[in-house]
Amino acid sequence: MSLIYCIEDDESIRELIIYALKNNGFEAVGFEDGRDLFDSPLPDLILLDIMLPGDDGYTLLQKLKSNYRTAASPVIMLTSKTSEFDKVKALDMGADDYVEKPFGVMELISRIRAVLRRSKRQKDKDKKLSYKEISMDYDKYLVTVDNKEISLTNKEFELLYYLMKNQGLVLSRDKIMNEVWGFDYEGETRTIDVHIRTLRLKLGKTGGYIQTIRGVGYRLGG
Repeated sequence: MSLIYCIEDDESIRELIIYALKNNGFEAVGFEDGRDLFDSPLPDLILLDIMLPGDDGYTLLQKLKSNYRTAASPVIMLTSKTSEFDKVKALDMGADDYVEKPFGVMELISRIRAVLRRSKRQKDKDKKLSYKEISMDYDKYLVTVDNKEISLTNKEFELLYYLMKNQGLVLSRDKIMNEVWGFDYEGETRTIDVHIRTLRLKLGKTGGYIQTIRGVGYRLGG
């Protein structure tokens, strides 16, 4: 049985989510803020509101992703912030999905199950990959070029992993979006292109190994 944490300061929303989760076969625990989050048993997934007392959702997300113990824990943001900027910010910081309020309970349950499926696939991933001068250690969340560490955002890391895992294959933007971001949203093509551009810059001379296949997508190597 998967353990889900719901961090939501609105008691009525929190209780509704906990009730729905338990009725759908999950174990669920609610928190009104993030004070006790890091002293609790590691959950299978975290539902995280942005507007919270004390540390807000962005701050907690950053702490989760920078903590070795919780870095791999999937996180779904729950928020009334609906701008593309807020959504992209959360995803780039490592959120696995972004659910806008008000939301349907069954849609939320469906998204939770989808993220848990992707999380299970990630646990089965090859842990170490390399392509020419580029090396990647998934467990350590480490990328090096010529043995020099390269700092990447969570999404840049996942994007590079997907390219390295499928080196030599042409990957469409739809495939990249589905695998790395896990769902569709407006501006998806621009989002992928921007991440490819910043990834190339950070990889320096080896960024040229990422090839643009016009009208289709991208490929690492040939």
